[in-house]
Amino acid sequence: MAVRGRPREFDVDLALERAGYVFWRQGYEATTLDDLTTAMRISRPSLYAAFGNKEATFRLAVERYALVEMAYVDQALAMPTAREVAAHYLRSNVEAITMDGRPPGCLSIQGGLAGHPQDQQIVDFLTATRSAAEARFTQRFQEAIGAGDLAESENPADLARYLAAVTAGLAVQAASGASRTSLAAVAERALSAFP
Repeated sequence: MAVRGRPREFDVDLALERAGYVFWRQGYEATTLDDLTTAMRISRPSLYAAFGNKEATFRLAVERYALVEMAYVDQALAMPTAREVAAHYLRSNVEAITMDGRPPGCLSIQGGLAGHPQDQQIVDFLTATRSAAEARFTQRFQEAIGAGDLAESENPADLARYLAAVTAGLAVQAASGASRTSLAAVAERALSAFP
């Protein structure tokens, strides 16, 4: 009979959510293992056994954040027109970055804005994560051109980059205390790029 280890005595998803909030508030570099274990309510050995090291915990927290907190991205990409894609994405983003009970802004922006050169892999990871999302929007806008929903003169990559720049700016503004109302007005203004 095989010997099994002790079952985990904590909820992995909840622990990752709590870790994500710490990284979100403090950034990757400033977050210590003590910060993580305190917030996650687990011991260091449990953190190492369940998640690996600090970097692996951060990556898992960002992946969970993308799946759960940013589920609106998939919903936006499924909208029938390019304008509806952009509208759903921008409006949902404003709600997400100003939601009560969570840090303001965006984990993938605030989590790695500043870092030590030894943490370059984290900066690269976040850049790749954002680039992958941008590529999905580029593809969707390319499809919109093919369907005649966007003019052939439009550049899908430029439109995707524009949305990424707007939402990154919204996240920084939210983290600085901007209200949901003021950010929603910016989002509506940004929609003028989509006929």
